[in-house]
Amino acid sequence: MRAPILNWLLIASCAGASLFVGASLAQAQTAAPSPETAAISPDAIKQREQELEAARARQKSAEEAQAKLKAEITALGQDRTQLNQQLIDTAANVRTVETKIDEAEGRLRTLNGREQEARASLDSRRADIVEVLAALQRAGRRTPPALLVRPEDALQSLRTAMLLGAVVPELRSRAEKIASELGELVALRKSIASERDQLASDRDKIRNDQARLTALVDERQRQQASREKDLDAENSRAITLSKQVGDLQGLIAKMEQDLQSAAKAAEKAAEAAKQAEAKEAKAAADAKPGPAVFKDRSRTSPAILFASAKGLLPLPVNGNKIRDFGGSDGLGGVQKGISLATKPGSQVTTPCDGWVVYAGPFRSYGQLLILNAGGGYHVLIAGMERISVNIGQFVLTGEPVATMGSTSQVASILATNASQPVLYVEFRKDGTPIDPGPWWAANEGEKVRG
Repeated sequence: MRAPILNWLLIASCAGASLFVGASLAQAQTAAPSPETAAISPDAIKQREQELEAARARQKSAEEAQAKLKAEITALGQDRTQLNQQLIDTAANVRTVETKIDEAEGRLRTLNGREQEARASLDSRRADIVEVLAALQRAGRRTPPALLVRPEDALQSLRTAMLLGAVVPELRSRAEKIASELGELVALRKSIASERDQLASDRDKIRNDQARLTALVDERQRQQASREKDLDAENSRAITLSKQVGDLQGLIAKMEQDLQSAAKAAEKAAEAAKQAEAKEAKAAADAKPGPAVFKDRSRTSPAILFASAKGLLPLPVNGNKIRDFGGSDGLGGVQKGISLATKPGSQVTTPCDGWVVYAGPFRSYGQLLILNAGGGYHVLIAGMERISVNIGQFVLTGEPVATMGSTSQVASILATNASQPVLYVEFRKDGTPIDPGPWWAANEGEKVRG
């Protein structure tokens, strides 16, 4: 509730203010039109016309933006390199704005807290404020604005009175202290308004970026479907096979042995790993790969060996780590991966290059995505609401592959009453879970975006 602090204080203590309030209210009532008049007033009609025109303009702008986006995607045609570039760049933009929104919301919480503290401080000193303002009314030739309806009004009146010497010396220090507190409150309100404007702008931007990303993902999957004619049948067979196994390692083995698309992906991963080993063996021993190694958007196999990517990979989602490798899994066991608490609807991107060997629901993991990164390494990602890639598909580091829901989907997280969505990430080498820590980029500035 944003009721002015000083409003009711002056009513309670200042007879002069009461008279002024009565006059102001009488004037307002005289000037106020009747409901019937207000309903048909020219100003009201004009305002409604302006609102309608603004709504039409927004609709037209949205339609033009949609048409432009459709034309851009059509122009990409079958150019997979350009499509990859657009996908990764747009996903990176979405995640950047997600971070900005999260930071802005944090700053707003802090500012709102400070505003409440400032208001509580002023309220606790209401007797002092009333006395000073009453003295101001008596000393000044002109009465302050009726009710001093805003902190800004009170602050301006105090400053003017002190500048003109209207406040007696013994009240000056008290007035200055009150003015200081009011000034802080006014500054806080301006900062809050600015943060809210920026937050609204960022939310508009992320809606536009998400719409663009959705269109790009749809085009990517359309092209994938045109190349893989039996895609639906393979996906259905994968779900059937997944029900025949009881653990993750069994699932990986079953997919790569019995499912044609996954088996083909595993073969490509093995061949790519051999080629990468030979290539890296010829490179200088001190030539440690950096983020630039991922810049080629036309690649159809991993840029480097997974083992050589330590310190380069980005986390697949914006969020806070709530469980680490080796810690408690909340059910009396040991955590085999990491868990990241995210915001609802957060974008999930691939932490590495790899082939999709499974994409779909699996037991207590909810929606599960498994990538074969080559060299015996697999990356498992679970907890999303929707996966947007298919089995057999090769994906690049930073490419959008899934979206978080509004609640947790992983059973072990649900057991601990987590109220927000959580992404589970696990790295495996030859079937054994390993600590993913050494692979993550040291900080956000070093994380790879593709």
